[in-house]
Amino acid sequence: MEGLGRLPDRSSICFAYPHKTRPVSVTGPSCELNCAHCGGHYLQHMQPLAAAVAADDSPSWLVSGGCRADGSVPVGEHLAQLAAVKSGRRYNMHVGLVGEAEIEQLAAVADCVSFDFVSDDPTIREVFGNGRQAADYIACYQSLRRRVRVMPHICAGLKGGQISGEYRALEILQALGAEALTFIIFMPTRGTRFGDRKPPDITEVARLLTHARLNFPAIPLHLGCMRPGGRYREEIDKWAVRIGFDTVVNPAPAAVALANKLGLTISRGEECCVL
Repeated sequence: MEGLGRLPDRSSICFAYPHKTRPVSVTGPSCELNCAHCGGHYLQHMQPLAAAVAADDSPSWLVSGGCRADGSVPVGEHLAQLAAVKSGRRYNMHVGLVGEAEIEQLAAVADCVSFDFVSDDPTIREVFGNGRQAADYIACYQSLRRRVRVMPHICAGLKGGQISGEYRALEILQALGAEALTFIIFMPTRGTRFGDRKPPDITEVARLLTHARLNFPAIPLHLGCMRPGGRYREEIDKWAVRIGFDTVVNPAPAAVALANKLGLTISRGEECCVL
C-alpha cells in the first residue's frame, strides 16, 4: 500500500482490555436522536447512572448517554452527582455538542472528553439528522479543547459504510491541533436504519489509518473498541500493528501474534484507551 514505506518506526504497542472502565449512561437506554448507525442499541449495554452510583467501585467510568434532538448528551444535568461520587475515579465523558456554559462545568469533573469529530455536512444530515453542520462540530471541539483534555474520535465509514469526509476531518484537525486521535469503524447493527449496510472496505480503512499515521507522526493513535468483529477485525487489527498505531483495544489474537513476530514491546492496558 502506498505510504507504508514512509511510516515512522515504532518499537512498542499497547493492547487495551478496558474491563476496569465501567460504561455508564446518564439516560439509561433512552435516546431522542435515534441515529442511523446506532439507534440507541449500544446504550442497552451500559449501566444506568443511578445503578452505578449505588454500587460500583470501578476506577474509571465512560460516561455517555442518548442524545437530545440537538446532538447534545444531557451530561450537564448530572455533573453534581458525578462530582459527588468521583473520589479519585477518572471520567471519560462523551458529551456530544454541548454549549459554553456546560463546558465550563464539565471541565471541573471530566478527566477527558471523547468527541465525535464529523466534518461532512451530508454525513451529519444522513446519520444524525440533528440540524447541525460541520461548523458546529468544529466550534464545539475548539471550545472543549480550551478547557478540558479532548480526544477526537473519527468513525471510518460513518456514512453507512462509505468513506466520506474522514480525510477532511484529519485535515481540519491538523490545523486545529490534537494531542491524540481515536479511530472507530462503522458496524452495521441490526434494527437500525443502517442495519443492511456493510462495513467500509478494509483496504480503504487501512489507507485512511496510514494517512493518519503519516500526517500525525508524533501523537498517539488509537484503534478504539467500536469496530466490526470476526475476520474483519483480525485484518484491520493487523493493519493497525503494521501501520504503527500506539493502542489497539481488545485486539484480535492474530494482531497480538503479529506484534510479537515484529519484535514490538507490548504493554497491556485495563482501562479505556483515552484515559
